[in-house]
Amino acid sequence: MPIYPELRDSVVLVTGGANGIGAATVTAFCEQDARVFFCDLDATAGKAHAKSAGAIFARVDLRDERQIGRWIDGVAKRTGHIDVLVNNAASDPRIPLDKLTARRWDELFAINLRPAFLCSREAAPHMGTGASIINLASITWHLAPARMSAYVATKGGVLGFTRALARELGPRRIRVNAVSPGWIMTERQLRQYVTPAVKRLIRTSQSVPDLTEPGEIADVILFLASDASASITGQEILADRGWAHS
Repeated sequence: MPIYPELRDSVVLVTGGANGIGAATVTAFCEQDARVFFCDLDATAGKAHAKSAGAIFARVDLRDERQIGRWIDGVAKRTGHIDVLVNNAASDPRIPLDKLTARRWDELFAINLRPAFLCSREAAPHMGTGASIINLASITWHLAPARMSAYVATKGGVLGFTRALARELGPRRIRVNAVSPGWIMTERQLRQYVTPAVKRLIRTSQSVPDLTEPGEIADVILFLASDASASITGQEILADRGWAHS
């Protein structure tokens, strides 16, 4: 793993950091000797991961604006500044259009898109030159799979928000980028969706057939948080091993 000296002692916030890509991201920053604070609804997994990784966990319901504000304000008061924000938390249910209610649609936007805005708004005043915001989008925005219209819409919103926020925060030398992972072999994906047939689909759809692990996405996030990507902002990085998007 590359070592980014500038990330040592940096203050990093990660949403949805108890499992999957979020947990791998927490671990990756801790291995850079960053000061990592992460939130999740899963308190059991969050506390266990905080102990093993050497991070600080808080149970936060990202649908609640006040809880977000208290969490980020608490971190800022404790550390004096924030260097990196990773907006990772999301839900990706499969819901056919005829089963998709307005309430469920609104819930997905409240989980997948609104927290990126709220966390960015609360963190930005505590960020200085060289700070970085990384939003997690998805390959599904390009693939547009059936039964995921609400999820795809939220990730399209993440991409639009990323581009606009990069323009707004750029004069302060705060960079904003998005990572769109392909199909990642998290424990939940393997448990719920990744059948042998799905693995065959992945291998034939990607230019490089290897299955992608959460830590590989964390590596891309580290790069976008580091000075090695100082010239990159307002961009979407596709981390999908060259999935055919047609």
